[in-house]
Amino acid sequence: MAEFTPADRILLAHFIVSDDVERSRRFYTEVLGGRVVFSGEVTYVALANSWIIINVGGGPTDDKPAVTLETPRDPDRVSSFLNIRVADIQAVYAEWSARGAEFLTPPKQHEYEIRCYIRDPDGHLIEVGQTTDPEGDWAPWS
Repeated sequence: MAEFTPADRILLAHFIVSDDVERSRRFYTEVLGGRVVFSGEVTYVALANSWIIINVGGGPTDDKPAVTLETPRDPDRVSSFLNIRVADIQAVYAEWSARGAEFLTPPKQHEYEIRCYIRDPDGHLIEVGQTTDPEGDWAPWS
């Protein structure tokens, strides 16, 4: 598991619901290049400087009494998505495509970035982008 630094005291992870945890684990490791840090009913995949937590859906619990976790019902209606920023989008597009990723479109230039989207095996949307503005939104990390 990751360690917290005294300055940060926070670790950000993205939780996804999957109909098939093993299939999703393979996608996030074999296609996107992540590394399994914990495997079981709940699986943790380290990806870049964050984690993807993969678990099956389920009904309400005592700490979320009215919430049901499920995979996306309609992949064309999204309220949240994973955003992955990369240094070379053309290289990532080629590499991940060769590993089986199916992008919605090739990378497209927008005002301050080049971006494209893929879906994981359960339909979760993932944006892959590269800033093209040296003073732009992600400049400190690119």
